[in-house]
Amino acid sequence: MAEKQQQDMYVEVAQQRLYLRRIWRVADGPPVLLVHGVMADGRIFYSDSGKGLAHFLADAGYDVFVADLRGRGRSTPKIDASSRHGQTEIICQDLPALHAAIYQLKGGQRLHWMAHSWGGVHMSSCLLRYPQLAAQVASLVYFGSKRSIAVRNLRKWLEVDLIWNIVARWLIRCYGYLPARRIGLGADDETEKSHRQSKRWAKLRPWVDSDDGFDYGAAARHVSLPPALYFAARNDPCRGHVDDVRRFRDESGPHLSRLRLLGRAAGHWHDYDHVSLLTHPDAPADHFPLVLDWLRGRHDKVIENH
Repeated sequence: MAEKQQQDMYVEVAQQRLYLRRIWRVADGPPVLLVHGVMADGRIFYSDSGKGLAHFLADAGYDVFVADLRGRGRSTPKIDASSRHGQTEIICQDLPALHAAIYQLKGGQRLHWMAHSWGGVHMSSCLLRYPQLAAQVASLVYFGSKRSIAVRNLRKWLEVDLIWNIVARWLIRCYGYLPARRIGLGADDETEKSHRQSKRWAKLRPWVDSDDGFDYGAAARHVSLPPALYFAARNDPCRGHVDDVRRFRDESGPHLSRLRLLGRAAGHWHDYDHVSLLTHPDAPADHFPLVLDWLRGRHDKVIENH
């Protein structure tokens, strides 16, 4: 097997420098774009020691590109009180630019898109808004991705209602942005706009862009997303509860899809949580093979179990 290689890449868009970590063994392998969620960066998908989903896919022959969204990770300039961008810019500028750079590099090969958590909302929103882009995407795989949160439990009250909706807004008023990394709330920071927009979408209200009124829910009735595999974790009470993941899938319109619950009762090795469904040492042997089945078009091998 060829030696695994890595490369640092950058994509310029709107005076932003977006970082891509490329990992591959087979240079002409099918391309995969990985995108993180809020208060995070691309490191959720890989480690320097060769672990994580990105390395798993590269070992399987895929050409993997892991993004840091604007201001996060190794993208520049870093988020601070002067940052004015939010999720609209990610949807309308960053994802199309990242996709175009990879699509051109790979000579017009269709990409597979994958995301963790809110990254899936960004991705589906982008594809619903730009159907011509959806035609260049072969499949989607989402880990714990949901838009609105309807479940009610203690963790939801603590993590969403109190910390995300109240404490985070107070911090933003103090600092001008959410310094999540500094206070240990997340791996990276968020702008005031990105927090405000995601906070609005997390409520049970229409899927509409706050900048220009674009109705993603309405678009989903006319645009068919690529085949999508949705993972939910059994021990994820609020950040990616299976009921909320299911609703996100349903509101995304008619498309070929499967929803897989990762838990012992469903036949998996562990009751995974919102992070361990990607980072657990057993994930490559337990459920990552289902990802390969999905990428290879073996959709019948992925059975819904929720």
